[in-house]
Amino acid sequence: MNLDLLIPFGILLALVIFLIYSRTKFEKDIVQLYEEKLKEWKKHSTSDEKKESSKELVGLVFKKDYKVSVELFDENVERTLKKGKFDINNFKG
Repeated sequence: MNLDLLIPFGILLALVIFLIYSRTKFEKDIVQLYEEKLKEWKKHSTSDEKKESSKELVGLVFKKDYKVSVELFDENVERTLKKGKFDINNFKG
C-alpha cells in the first residue's frame, strides 16, 4: 500500500525538479540574450546628446563717475573681453 503512493510522489518530485531546472536555464538564456543585445546596441548607437550652455558669472561691471570698470572672477575670460567678443543686454526694471 505504501508503494502505491510512493510512485506518484516520485513522479511529482521528478517533474518539479525538471521544471525548476528548465526555468533556471531559460532565465539564464534570456539574460544572456539581452546582455548581447545591449552590447550590440551600445556599438551601433550614436549619442545625440546636446550640450546646453548655461550662463556663468565671471565678473562684475561697475561705473564710477564716467569710468566703467570690470572686475573678473575668472582670468580666462580676459582674452575674450580684450577681443571684444561679448553682448550687451539692457535690463530695465
